Amino acid sequence: MIWIGIWLAFMSPPLNKLLDGGYSTVGEVFGWTGFVVFVLAYLVLVFRHTARRLTTPVVRGTLVFLGALAVALSLTLGPTWLVLFVYVAVSCGAVLPARQAGWSIIGSTAVMCLLALRGDQPVEAVGGLLVPALLGGFAMTGVGQLIRTTVQLKEARATVAQLAANEERLRMSRDLHDLLGHSLSLIALKSELAGRMLPDQPGRAAAQIEDIQQVSRQALKDVREAVTGYRRPTLPGELAGARTALAAAGVVADVPADCPTDGLDEDQEAALAWALREGVTNVVRHSGARNCTVTVQVRQNLDGRHYELTVRDDGDNSGGSAAPKGNGLTGMTERLEMVGGTLDTRSGKGFTLTARVPLGSGT
Repeated sequence: MIWIGIWLAFMSPPLNKLLDGGYSTVGEVFGWTGFVVFVLAYLVLVFRHTARRLTTPVVRGTLVFLGALAVALSLTLGPTWLVLFVYVAVSCGAVLPARQAGWSIIGSTAVMCLLALRGDQPVEAVGGLLVPALLGGFAMTGVGQLIRTTVQLKEARATVAQLAANEERLRMSRDLHDLLGHSLSLIALKSELAGRMLPDQPGRAAAQIEDIQQVSRQALKDVREAVTGYRRPTLPGELAGARTALAAAGVVADVPADCPTDGLDEDQEAALAWALREGVTNVVRHSGARNCTVTVQVRQNLDGRHYELTVRDDGDNSGGSAAPKGNGLTGMTERLEMVGGTLDTRSGKGFTLTARVPLGSGT
């Protein structure tokens, strides 16, 4: 919006001319009508095309209309109206493909120069508009490319997220098949066998039923362990969630894209992941911060090597995120203590939360 609207500043010369009453009645009516129609067509074309791409005939037709109207106003109302060609060039840069935009910008600027030669002061008329027309047109070409690249990046991220979700569903289906397929087949087979044995061999049928009970209990245990593994948070997953949550809250986030988890067992990683989730939640809900930095690193101190997670914000913590006895901080402390870790908090200019877990001597 800034790059599109900033060029409206060049509309001041023809607007001042109209306000000064330097034209006849017919000239003023034509000038005001042409001015309003030109500005509306320019804004609608560029804004609408930026939000959702228009069809090629509509784009080209609108550009031809803007160029024709600029020519008509310049020929009838004087060289002051040559400034409209700056907007024609900007529109070409905003809505056309890069190669077509380049030639269109040069062409519209050339038409402006030719019309300026008809005036009494062609050098003055062209001198103040040549650079804005070329600069504005080619700058909008770059901005348009940036917008298209951003849209493609968002679409690519959505595709990657969908593929990741599909892969996770496939993994879960494979795990459940591996866990339950054999057990359920065995239960069905033994149930059928027990049914056949029951009339003549009740003792052997009872043994089969006991086997069925054992297999069922083991299958239930396997399913519970699998579900626990699915629910266990991971550091990479929580880092991605932290970026999303902070961005949604309008907090400028400095979060690493990934982190090594070598040397951490599942319980330690889960404890750090919970600490990260709770720390980011406090920043979003209570701190009033504008910036948040998350760091993960391996540090050496007198007690050995530790994996350290830090969440630092610049808020005032008036909402109580720094309260030492909050339920969230208490829960984090208990989780970390279960894996031999510690939790430190520090208030001052912002709030800093540091979670540490020990690493083995071999890491």
